[in-house]
Amino acid sequence: MTTKNLQLATFGGGCFWCTEAVFQEVKGVEKVISGYSGGNVPGHPTYREICSGLTGHAEVIQITFDAHVISYEDILVIFMTTHDPTTLNRQGADRGTQYRSVIYYHNDKQKEIAEVVSREVAPYYENPVVTEISPLDVFYEAGKEHQDYYKDNQGNGYCSFVITPKLAKLRKLHADKLK
Repeated sequence: MTTKNLQLATFGGGCFWCTEAVFQEVKGVEKVISGYSGGNVPGHPTYREICSGLTGHAEVIQITFDAHVISYEDILVIFMTTHDPTTLNRQGADRGTQYRSVIYYHNDKQKEIAEVVSREVAPYYENPVVTEISPLDVFYEAGKEHQDYYKDNQGNGYCSFVITPKLAKLRKLHADKLK
């Protein structure tokens, strides 16, 4: 039996409920935690503070994945193709810096891979990719009510109209990478 090679990936693609639901279906992903990062307000922010747009934090997810099962590059390709990396500070109806497309790298190798993947996917989009690539400074876990949101609220209108189509796109584009 092989030992797991657990690594972390942190990024935001709009609402963290959407990106969390996507990565919970990916082979090799051990855990997905919704949270916040990239802001300029010290201390653990609240969801209400994040939604104000005044903290500078983005809604993000932090993924624990087994690099023996799925690579960081594959994780980034899934990320860059299941949200719109060409819209600045918004995804769908969600607007503000808290919904920006961002990759927070944990080390220089992740930074390098993020830059390569960003360039590689760019020709597939009509508009320029605006995904921010920055070092991870701090990650704040969101409250319990924001964890496993789609799993716990599939009947919710937001889930039906926003998250379910993203999952359909994931299943179409990345069927070979799913659990």
